[in-house]
Amino acid sequence: MIELNHLDIDRLQETATTAATYLDACDDGARFVRLDPAYYKACGHLLLTIFTATDAASAFPRLLEHSPAAREAAESVEIARRIGISRLGYYPQLTVAMNRITT
Repeated sequence: MIELNHLDIDRLQETATTAATYLDACDDGARFVRLDPAYYKACGHLLLTIFTATDAASAFPRLLEHSPAAREAAESVEIARRIGISRLGYYPQLTVAMNRITT
């Protein structure tokens, strides 16, 4: 696992904030931005990737406080983690079958 230093987190904060700001603007009716579906999708994917690689709650508390899109992305990552843990712990045969299907 790669350790992120303070500078790395700061850079990710800037990137995540930019992505979340665009998502929030679009979700709020896109009054001041041009809606680009591909860019919207890319911003969502980027947030999910950043939040998967970090602990969003501790790394980006202000962003989560101010951005509904960031909160939703962080919640999605947390739900996915819980499902992954539950699936591995409680349904080992299902995990094996799903891994076979997806490969």
